[in-house]
Amino acid sequence: MEPRMNPFASPVASSFVKRLGAAGKVVTDSSVPVLTQELVKIRASQINGCGFCADMHTKEAVAAGESHARLHLVATWREATVFTEAERAALALAEEGTRVADAAGGVPDEVWADAAKHFDEEQLAALVSLIALINAYNRLNVMVRMPAGDYQVGQFG
Repeated sequence: MEPRMNPFASPVASSFVKRLGAAGKVVTDSSVPVLTQELVKIRASQINGCGFCADMHTKEAVAAGESHARLHLVATWREATVFTEAERAALALAEEGTRVADAAGGVPDEVWADAAKHFDEEQLAALVSLIALINAYNRLNVMVRMPAGDYQVGQFG
């Protein structure tokens, strides 16, 4: 599969992606655990059908110490016993935040309340920002049809 365009060759797209990366640094530097961040990015990417981001974040998760067994269960996290309650709350928030257009009213109060039991206000701000950010990346990559499979850990920074 060939991408429709190379976002790194376009001055507009590369500038935009660079700024997304700077925004991502704010979240990366937050106190939300790295593996939780990667799980959230993987789940949103699965929902959005973004193979490029799913490839990237599963590889980054493994490099950060995530097990293959847990990665294989991200798509079915509700039925899996391998995720902590905090991770489950973050995954639920990621799903609802990613599917915001599918339900009037956006993220249900009970999903927010469950996340608030496990994350403080700054961590919630980081999670909301992360979910918005990965959805932006997913949309960009899906629209330009970025191929998946060749990502190398640490490739973008």
